Amino acid sequence: MSGGDVVGPAGVSGGGRQDSSGRLWGVGVGPGDPELVTLKTARLIRDADVVAYHQGVGKRSNARRIVDGLVPADVVEEVLQYPVTTGTAEHPGGYAGAMADFYEECAQRLREHLAAGRDVVVLAEGDPMFYGSFMYLHDRLSEEFETEVVAGVPAFAAATALAATPLVRQTDVLTVLPGTLPEAELARRLADTDGAIIMKLGRTFPAVRSALEQAGRLDTALYVERASMPEQRWLPVADVDPTSVPYFSLVVVPGDGHGARYDAAPSARAGSSSPVPGEESVGDLTHQGEVVVVGLGPGPDAWLTPEASDELAQVGHVVGYAPYVARVPQRVGLQRHASGNTVELDRATHALELARSGERVAVVSGGDAGVFGMATAVLEAQEAQPHLHDVTVRVVPGVSAVQAVAARAGAPIGGDFAVMSLSDRLKPWSVVERRLRAVADADLVLAVYNPRSRSRTTQVADMRRILLEHRDPSTVVVVGRDVGRAEESLQVTTLADLDPESIDMKCLLVVGSSHTRVSPTGAVWTSRSVDA
Repeated sequence: MSGGDVVGPAGVSGGGRQDSSGRLWGVGVGPGDPELVTLKTARLIRDADVVAYHQGVGKRSNARRIVDGLVPADVVEEVLQYPVTTGTAEHPGGYAGAMADFYEECAQRLREHLAAGRDVVVLAEGDPMFYGSFMYLHDRLSEEFETEVVAGVPAFAAATALAATPLVRQTDVLTVLPGTLPEAELARRLADTDGAIIMKLGRTFPAVRSALEQAGRLDTALYVERASMPEQRWLPVADVDPTSVPYFSLVVVPGDGHGARYDAAPSARAGSSSPVPGEESVGDLTHQGEVVVVGLGPGPDAWLTPEASDELAQVGHVVGYAPYVARVPQRVGLQRHASGNTVELDRATHALELARSGERVAVVSGGDAGVFGMATAVLEAQEAQPHLHDVTVRVVPGVSAVQAVAARAGAPIGGDFAVMSLSDRLKPWSVVERRLRAVADADLVLAVYNPRSRSRTTQVADMRRILLEHRDPSTVVVVGRDVGRAEESLQVTTLADLDPESIDMKCLLVVGSSHTRVSPTGAVWTSRSVDA
């Protein structure tokens, strides 16, 4: 095979390549069965000058074993042996440092072959770009040498074929997850997707099994071991001995186990809720369900109240904007219903309908649910639909964003204050302007939610202009961004120096009154005493 002037097809990359240099190929050899090696990969291996492959200490490369019948006897073989495989190392940089040095060493070995004009084929089990070691060589060499990646059959495709299990249908979402994720995060992601594949098992299997149970996916999850190899087997995850799980295994979580199939009968697609034992039914509905609207606080778990935690631990469903639903720990029996940011009434109605059928439902909001949160949306949706009037709705308070920002700054809302949203999605801007003038005229401290978004870029500047008609330019302004989170920042400025372009939806502003000042220690506070 020549490494001369080749016009590369799609998938070929390379910069600064010399005509005399070799070509790098990353080829997928499939999951184990030699008959699943593609014709293109087989041809490239037979024509290669150098065949390279990774393997563990004291082990034989599985990728090399798969292609035993294809590798020419006179080919140069480069065995790229991992220095460690357990996630720990004595290297000064730890495991990551050891592996970075290893991949750099591997790249240099292959670089020498390529520079000498030899074509190098790197074998990858499954697909080269799917959790494959070839990717790290590609990162280091593809800008120097012409490179092509040849797709291979991934292990999860062989696993679903072995179990004869449909994985995802129609608009189902498939999520591929490493079993090395923290258990709580793995459970959350399993609950939020339709179909899933969990890779990298071995020692992680007990935590993976627990996460599946918490997500309510254990009953339909399938364990597949060494798919397409002679010793392949599959069985329900619930029946697997955790001590017998090898690295060459994965879990298949069919989308069919998450909800009704698209081609099911209409009654099945609509779903049905069985009455909880001991509850009295009226027709086909129970009236023991309820909706509890829960404020999660502005961010950190420490700001979630014990009452809110207790309520979340007792419901069967959580409904809300996806980032807020993601903050609720997954557990056995909990169903999650995440949606976008502008469908408040739709998710409120969904929650009420679930409760009407006998379910206990939490609708979650960031901060306090009653401050520009979901409490009003739920009550609004209930009022508009008479058949939902008998559903019990309770609201559980949370730490609000204005409280969090004010506490970080000191006590800027220690006196009278007003709270406004600058969003004009649910009210015209003329109303916002009228209210801003009234607040300014009354000399109230003003807390500002939803100050600026990608589509609303002028409101902060307009607010500043209106307030400056009534306030001294030296009026104190607090800008809190992501308060309570790792990226938290707090800025104390003045109304004259406030930069509208620096404000986004992650910010909450507190604009002081004439009685707001900054203490010698930098704390912002507003006097409780006001002269007539």
